[in-house]
Amino acid sequence: MSKVKIDEVASMTVDVWLYGSLARYGGRAAKRSFANVKMHLPDGSKMGDLLSLLGIHTGERGITFINGQLSAMPGLQPDLNHILQSGDRVGLFDLKSMWPFQYRHGALVTDEMRRALEAEKNSGLRHTYRKG
Repeated sequence: MSKVKIDEVASMTVDVWLYGSLARYGGRAAKRSFANVKMHLPDGSKMGDLLSLLGIHTGERGITFINGQLSAMPGLQPDLNHILQSGDRVGLFDLKSMWPFQYRHGALVTDEMRRALEAEKNSGLRHTYRKG
């Protein structure tokens, strides 16, 4: 994962929504159960860069969406190298946030997530996850 330098000129804005316990990473934008922050990033920034700037370890997040497409879930987080674009909307949910199992099959997914699911023995379908 590349490290975004603070002195780089921010040339894009990403709309980030932090839910559950992740709201605390939203700084002054943090409410009780969510935070909405506009992150200003250099072109070419990746999801891993965004997490790093927010101070969130990837293992703290649960289900993640980029522009309404599933990009990560507990135990399967192939989106760290996903290149973000200006105007992207990212939703990060904590590990306690639930997404009903029956809705996962057929959900829109990022290309990285699709490849990761195809590589999984059970296509990523499971009803329990181990903290990893």
